[in-house]
Amino acid sequence: MKKAIFLYDYTGLMAKPWIKAGYECWCFDGQHDPGVNRDGLHIKVGMWLHPTSAEAISLIAGPGVSFVFGFPECTDLTVAGAKHWERKRNENPDFQANAMALCDLVRMVGEVYNCPWAFENPVGALSTLYRKPDFSFHPCDYAGYLAEDDEHPVYPDVYPGRDLYNKNTCIWSGNCFVEPEKRRIEPLHKDNPGWRKCGGKSLKTKNIRSATPRGFAAAVFEANGI
Repeated sequence: MKKAIFLYDYTGLMAKPWIKAGYECWCFDGQHDPGVNRDGLHIKVGMWLHPTSAEAISLIAGPGVSFVFGFPECTDLTVAGAKHWERKRNENPDFQANAMALCDLVRMVGEVYNCPWAFENPVGALSTLYRKPDFSFHPCDYAGYLAEDDEHPVYPDVYPGRDLYNKNTCIWSGNCFVEPEKRRIEPLHKDNPGWRKCGGKSLKTKNIRSATPRGFAAAVFEANGI
């Protein structure tokens, strides 16, 4: 059976096009219930990931993986949190190196399987600490992959249909990952007005604000699915 791995993936939105196409999708995230939890082709693995987790991930998912994508934590890397970097550096001089290593885990898992891999992060320190991103996008760049009457299946009161909002996101990729073709539709607003409904710093808020753009997910599958 064809397989795909998604790291730091809580919502499973990125995996949906792959599941629909018959892939067994392994979604690893510390917020899932501990252990391996199967729901048809959607397999949630509850474990916190570390820079040395590549071997454990490959043992759990097994052979046959043909695609790897990740959503590593951005808090210590995004420019939005730059005002806190000095304090964090005083507490732990390696805080950004540790965060970068969690990003690089996606590449390491991709190399284990010798398959296309990619991960996303906002504009931030990775461009200096790691390397320049391969490309960037706004969710509305891939709005054309979604139906005209589309509504968000998880957070319809927060996200506009068809991902019609701007949020610059960078992608680092390798091993023949194909950048998907954009089908942009101009949004009505500069950013997403729905974010005003989910302020604060709670984990729930973070999960909502980091939900994968579904048009992008569909486009990535169309470009990289086998």
